[in-house]
Amino acid sequence: MACLAALAPASLPAAPPNVLVLSVDTLRTDRLGAFGYHRPTSPHIDELLAAGVSFVEARTPEPLTAPALVSLLTSLHPHDHAATRNGLRMRQGLPSLPLLLKRRGYRTAAFVGNWTLRDELVGLAEHFEDYESILENRRWFGLVKGEAKAEDLNGPALDWLDEHLAQEDGGARPFFLWVHYVEPHAPYVLHEEFAERLGLADRGLPDADRYDTEIAYVDDRLGRFLREVRARVPSEELIVAFLSDHGESLGEHDYWGHGRHLFEPSLRVPLSITWPGHLQPRTIEAPASLLDLAPTLASLLGAERFAGFQGFDWTPVLAGREESPAGRVLRFQAHRGAVQGRDAPTHVRTRGLLEVGLLDGKRKEIVRIAGPRRWQFDLGVDAAELDSLVEGGSPVSDALAAWLETVRDGLATSDELPPNVLDAEDLEALRALGYLDD
Repeated sequence: MACLAALAPASLPAAPPNVLVLSVDTLRTDRLGAFGYHRPTSPHIDELLAAGVSFVEARTPEPLTAPALVSLLTSLHPHDHAATRNGLRMRQGLPSLPLLLKRRGYRTAAFVGNWTLRDELVGLAEHFEDYESILENRRWFGLVKGEAKAEDLNGPALDWLDEHLAQEDGGARPFFLWVHYVEPHAPYVLHEEFAERLGLADRGLPDADRYDTEIAYVDDRLGRFLREVRARVPSEELIVAFLSDHGESLGEHDYWGHGRHLFEPSLRVPLSITWPGHLQPRTIEAPASLLDLAPTLASLLGAERFAGFQGFDWTPVLAGREESPAGRVLRFQAHRGAVQGRDAPTHVRTRGLLEVGLLDGKRKEIVRIAGPRRWQFDLGVDAAELDSLVEGGSPVSDALAAWLETVRDGLATSDELPPNVLDAEDLEALRALGYLDD
C-alpha cells in the first residue's frame, strides 16, 4: 500500500509545504517512550514519532555535535565536509538542503543553542538567510555562558516565524526553520518539576536519572513550541523532521559522554518525518542515516537533489514504489574533541581520527586506530556489544580497511584548510562541554 499521497511535482500542493527541523542534542533512543522506555520522559516526542515515518534503526555518521549536524544539512560524511571536530570549520561553498530550498524560494533560518554551532566555529551561517546562536544562558553551574535553555530558543524562533508570516509574501513564500535544543547534554541538570512525574523525588539523583529529567524538560518545551507553530501553520502545510545529532554513553563500556567511541549508545538516534495528509505513519526498520534527511526532504518537495548528496533518498520507499534497500552498509567515524588555541598542531583532522566503523545488516565492526584494537558484534544477539566476535588485535576486514583508507584520504585533503584559532571564551565553553582535545 502506498504511504505517500503524491510525489510527482505536478501533484504536489500548489503552495510548497513549509519545513521545520527539530533536533535535540545528545538524545538516546532507549530513553524515549516510543522505544519502550519505562519512564514517561517523552510524551510529546513519542506523539510526533507516532504521527510520522519513524526510522527506528537510524544512526549518526559521527557522534559529535558539529560534525553530525553539518552532515545532516550537507548529506556529506565528516571527512568530506571537513568539520570533523568541534571547533573546525566546514568547507565553504558546499551544497546543502537549506541552500537548495533557498534556490527554490524558501526563506531559511536556524536557531541553535550549543556553543559548538557558533558560526565563527563551524561556518554554517552561509547556508541560511538568518542564523542565530543563542548562548547567553549560564547552565553550566553558573560558570560559562555557553548555551541556551529550550525556552530561550522558542521565543526568538517564534518571533522570526511571526515576522516571516507578516511579510507581504509570507503567506506565499514557504519557510525552512531549524531549531537545535541543547538538552540533555552533560552536565545533566536536575529538573525538579519533572522528577516527581518520573518517580524521581530524591535530589541526590545519579547522573543517569538527571539525564531523564533533562529529556522530560526538553520534551515539554519542544511540545509547546510545536503547538505554537501549528497554531500558525496548518498541519498539512508543514513537514516536521525530528532527530538527535547523537546519543550518549551513560557508563556503557566504562565511558561517559560521546564523540570518542562508536558503540551503539552514542550512534543510535531518533529520526522521523511527519507530514499529515501526505505521509502515512509507519516505522521503518531498515538502517538509516542522518545523511538521508537532506535528499529525502528534497525529493518530497519535488526538488532535484544535489549531485553530491551521499545519503539515501527514502521517497520511493515511502511511496510504495520500492522496498527498503537490501544490503545497505552504514559507515561511521569518531574523532577527538576540539583543537586547543594557537598551539594546535598541523594535520589536526588526520591526527584527530580515533575510530572508524561500519554496520552491515546486524554485523558491526569497529577499529580503534591507536593500538590498534578491533571489535566485531552481532547486534541481533548482542545489542549491548558485550562480546566481540574477534580478537582485539586481529586484522580488519577488507571493507573496513577500504573505509579507513577513504576517511584518511579525505582528512588529508581537508587538512589543507587552516584550523580555527580558539580564543579564551571558546576554550572555556568547549572545556565545559568536554570537547577539548585529550
